Amino acid sequence: MPLPKAELHLHIEGTLEPELAFALAARNGVELPYADTDALRTAYEFTDLQSFLDLYYGLMAVLRTEDDFADLADAYLARAAAQGVRHAEIFFDPQAHLARGVAMETVVTGLGRALDRSEAVHGVSTQLIMCFLRDESAASALETLETAKPYLAPQGPIVGVGLDSAEVGHPPAKFREVYEAAAALGLRRVAHAGEEGPPAYITEALDVLGAERIDHGLRCVEDPELVARLVRDRVPLTLCPLSNVRLRAVDVLAEHPLPAMLDAGLLCTVNSDDPAYFGGYAGDNFDAVRVALGLSPERLRELARNSFLAAFLEHDEDRRSRYLAEVEAYEFP
Repeated sequence: MPLPKAELHLHIEGTLEPELAFALAARNGVELPYADTDALRTAYEFTDLQSFLDLYYGLMAVLRTEDDFADLADAYLARAAAQGVRHAEIFFDPQAHLARGVAMETVVTGLGRALDRSEAVHGVSTQLIMCFLRDESAASALETLETAKPYLAPQGPIVGVGLDSAEVGHPPAKFREVYEAAAALGLRRVAHAGEEGPPAYITEALDVLGAERIDHGLRCVEDPELVARLVRDRVPLTLCPLSNVRLRAVDVLAEHPLPAMLDAGLLCTVNSDDPAYFGGYAGDNFDAVRVALGLSPERLRELARNSFLAAFLEHDEDRRSRYLAEVEAYEFP
């Protein structure tokens, strides 16, 4: 049995495995520019974030119907559960679908079907976070939030907003207005910052967007004052180690700063980001850092504990307590 954990940095579109991509393409009459699944897997070699994003958005063409989104989420949840995930806070990119003519209702209803049955079928509790594409306009983000209003909590499944896609050249402050609107609607707020962008983007995400969690946040280590602030304020960082290596943010996993970040007192969590593209799901990331960084069982337990402490479970502290008790009771093989 794997170590119980929460996954807090997961793009559902990034769980599209080649086999499912081809199955959905056949179902929807979409022709992919790859001979077979092996050829597609070969394309999953990236030089940087943009080279990944080009393929990532291209493959979304196979996602057309509610069933497609339900099947995508079901497949992820089954894999996640097998790797010890007990709670998942799942990102999705509505603008990427709206731009293709796929309605918000189609996306959210399809994902919602899988999430609604997740606890009964997979034993995984879930929440849904809508991300804005930072390389799109601020006006587009505001329009997307307006379109999403019927699907926001408590009536709908969307509990929060995030900010993702190409980071460099798109500072968080660009999205001040939409984050203020999201806060007024009672939504939780997270943001990608400090993956390829500078530490200043992390500070901006906190000060301008009111971000409650920082997705990635890897480059905070370049700014000691920022590290001290993140430690003092217990701001969670949702690190994605295998992603960092595949996108060249870190040369090799053995050089990842995770141990030093934990030693500094940062509230780090380990997640999979886009697991179909980056070589592993949540448990695979835990296994990879255990081996490459020589992490002890107690350090792995700390990471699992952090994941539940960082989860948006304030509405259900009993559930959080149960998950934390599972972590403490876990016996490593």
